[in-house]
Amino acid sequence: MPDGETARVKWDEIGDQTCSVARALSEVGDRWTLLVLREAFLRTRRFGDFVERTGAARNLVADRLAKLVEAGILERRRYQERPERFEYRLTEKGVDLYPLIMALVRWGDRWHDDGRGKPIEHVHRGCGEVMHAGIVCSECGEPLGPRDVEVRAGPALRDEARRSGARSSEARRHGTRG
Repeated sequence: MPDGETARVKWDEIGDQTCSVARALSEVGDRWTLLVLREAFLRTRRFGDFVERTGAARNLVADRLAKLVEAGILERRRYQERPERFEYRLTEKGVDLYPLIMALVRWGDRWHDDGRGKPIEHVHRGCGEVMHAGIVCSECGEPLGPRDVEVRAGPALRDEARRSGARSSEARRHGTRG
């Protein structure tokens, strides 16, 4: 492959990349999955409620719930024996997606406001105030934007570059030094 070109990746292979965003997208990267997750964070638990609240077809909701369970993001718990019925709850892995959902909420509130204001408000239970999600440095607590962060190759990408014996295409794709 000529220098500067990258290999084409099929959507079902995106999770094989040495890239955290690609790997995450392989599990949560479509609109119906994100709407199912939105509902899970709003404490929706039952299949019919997911269908009603997302507006998705039953087969789409069933598929996304099954994939989220398989990925360990949701767990399926029986809540009724006869007829057998299940509910879906976020796992620890699922709860870790909360910052992603809140970032989408903030972005949607800002860029897709139809002039009527936010559809819902998020109130911090600790202080009782309406809040919005933000990103802060885990070490010093300072607010962060894209210009405040330097991106470097991490251990997985450095290892891949070492194994390939040269600066990897992944490092070039991510604009990092291998």
